[in-house]
Amino acid sequence: MKTRLVTKASLLASTLLPAMLVTVPAQAQDEPSVIGDTITVTARRREESLQDVPLSVSAFTGDQLEDLGAPDITGLAEVLPNVTLEVSRGTNSTLSAFIRGVGQQDPVAGFEAGVGIYIDDVYLNRPQGAVLDIFDVERIEVLRGPQGTLYGRNTIGGAVKFVTRRLDAENPTFNARINYGEYGQFDQIVSGSVPLGDYFRVGGAVANLTRDGFGENLLTGEDNYNKDVLGLRVSAEFEPTDNLFFRVSYDRTEDDSNPRHGHRLIPGVLSGAPVLDNVFDSRAGLSVPEQSVEAEGYSVLAEWTINENWTVKNIFAEREDDTSSPIDFDSLPSGDLDVPVIYTNEQLTEEFQVLYTGEKLAGVMGFFYMDANAFNVFDVLLDNVLPGLNAQTFGDVDTETWSLFANFTYDMTDELSLTLGGRYTEDERTSRVLRRTYLGGFSEFFGGTGAVIATTSDFNDSNSWDDFSPTVSLAWQPDAANNYYVTFSQGFKGGGFDPRAQSTAAPDLDGDGVGLTTNGTTDPDDVFEFMSFDPEQVDSYEIGWKYASSNYQHSLALFHMDYQDVQVPGSVGIDTDGDGVSDSFTGVTTNAGAATIRGIEYEGLAQLGDDLFNDGDSLSMNWAIGILDGEYDEFINAFGVDVSEDVVIQNTPDYTASVQLSYVTPAFGGDIAFNNTLSLRGDSSQFEFPFPELDQSSYALWNASLLWESTDGHWELGLHGRNLTDQEYRVSGYDFVNNDTLAPELGLEGTLTAFYGAPRTVTATVAWRY
Repeated sequence: MKTRLVTKASLLASTLLPAMLVTVPAQAQDEPSVIGDTITVTARRREESLQDVPLSVSAFTGDQLEDLGAPDITGLAEVLPNVTLEVSRGTNSTLSAFIRGVGQQDPVAGFEAGVGIYIDDVYLNRPQGAVLDIFDVERIEVLRGPQGTLYGRNTIGGAVKFVTRRLDAENPTFNARINYGEYGQFDQIVSGSVPLGDYFRVGGAVANLTRDGFGENLLTGEDNYNKDVLGLRVSAEFEPTDNLFFRVSYDRTEDDSNPRHGHRLIPGVLSGAPVLDNVFDSRAGLSVPEQSVEAEGYSVLAEWTINENWTVKNIFAEREDDTSSPIDFDSLPSGDLDVPVIYTNEQLTEEFQVLYTGEKLAGVMGFFYMDANAFNVFDVLLDNVLPGLNAQTFGDVDTETWSLFANFTYDMTDELSLTLGGRYTEDERTSRVLRRTYLGGFSEFFGGTGAVIATTSDFNDSNSWDDFSPTVSLAWQPDAANNYYVTFSQGFKGGGFDPRAQSTAAPDLDGDGVGLTTNGTTDPDDVFEFMSFDPEQVDSYEIGWKYASSNYQHSLALFHMDYQDVQVPGSVGIDTDGDGVSDSFTGVTTNAGAATIRGIEYEGLAQLGDDLFNDGDSLSMNWAIGILDGEYDEFINAFGVDVSEDVVIQNTPDYTASVQLSYVTPAFGGDIAFNNTLSLRGDSSQFEFPFPELDQSSYALWNASLLWESTDGHWELGLHGRNLTDQEYRVSGYDFVNNDTLAPELGLEGTLTAFYGAPRTVTATVAWRY
């Protein structure tokens, strides 16, 4: 049962928008609770105020996200400073994530995420299926900055953790929710649990999420941007004694939404097809393969509390996902740049943790192992260049990694504490990159009968890297209201091989006189250097101040990051026969150079007053402001030229801000809450090279919710409006034109397409809890 509280502290903690930004450590396993007027956590295995934790992390309960109508994980970005979470271009469920300017938007096998996504401490190795819907969630934690000394996989930009609810050990539970809204939205969500004796309980949740499209494919008549998702989760928990706990869980998601096709921003160069009026409409003609996304996994958690000082935990998990999608880059009926694709991913992870809590010393140490495979194959049909011409890419990547990590805090005095941490990592990656040219249309993978006429890459090799990443933090609490800290942390992201590169296009990179640029032959050393790229590294420095009183709280952080060996993937058209028309393409991934990223994050919440209009009412406000200044110090392009003056940090607005106002008053046998949210995002560039025709200028989103909850917590009614001003804004896109002339660079129509955030929607909700 969820109860809406209206005390000063609890109003801030439980009725504000998710962006209240309750800051807790990354390894938190217990929901923040309210004790008197102090919010406490046991994240470091001891009770302590949020003020005691020197980390930039935000936590949101699942109830808060539901109350505000957040549709999925991407809704968090509207209220988090310096965070971008978007649905990747041409997909419904692949995630592009950036935190403080660090991330990765290319979803193909061979590229590793810059932001880690976790479900119950299980790391998701690939972005497919990572646009997680919000149901059966206890809370979501978002860590900003490098991490790796506390849990899981080392991630260079930050981490997002989904934590599901533990089952009630004493009473049966049942929750049901229906969402009904514009565009035919109709969601049904049911969850519950039952104890089977004193030591064993089972539970589960099912969500059927459906919505018509925001637009239409005018060629096929299908909805565009629709939603048809079925998700379920089941778990069993066994607790034979007070100090032993076991949980087995399984989850599965089936996404049968239609393909998401983009909006052309320029007329067709060859056909003259005009730009459509509705940005959610399309004329895409590609229909193979059938759109389908399936993801599932299970995990086994074992936890043993040895005594008041020592706890050990083990997390074993396996996951897999399969995605088939017809991605029509040019969004036109002809096969100008049609890309059917198949992704399959498998992973096994094992994590062992030892936790210690003493009078002055507390911390965690552990071991992490992952064995993963990422496979993809996609055709690139260029019918307009030559009927039936198809440039295929086949990629198969194995990743094996293990690490040792530790993080401990020592209280040197009552006011001064020191945290030291470190992580040692070994990564090994093996890649098969097969590039073939077909005539006669699609390959056998997509039901075609095309025949191979050339093999432009047949690369199979491996590489390995090791790294030690430290962290150190010093915190000073002169009194109960103030906490000042300074932190240094280092992040590491492994290297790999370009999954789209043509090994036969490798130039003479080592200058030994053997290579395509000299005599037309291929040097194995040049091929390896051309196909591979090195790891990234970030050195992050942060200074913070946290303050809390009975009616005001803030967290202020200033950070500076030195970002080295930045991996920048890209694709360029190539002319293989010298006729002046690009008839194929090659991937070009380089460790472009170095960047400096600095910024400020200011988050706060304030109780503005009690009993202003009625007895028992309350008014409160919270806000989040992020300012980011990032620039490349060096950016070496494919021709060896430093173009750092011409590039920017991609997918990262120069500022983000949000403000929420919440008013709660008793009424009709319960509480009514009115929440208003204004979210602002500054200018951002889709890629490193700014392109006004595709990039998104600054914009604002206005969301509002009206909620009523009964005093006993059994019933809740809600009305949620999102993007109430119907703001039109781009979240991603494809660019295969000359940025100066808009002339086609691959295909003949000119591919410049964009994907957009959701328009204005209004949703009514009814929930019942037992």
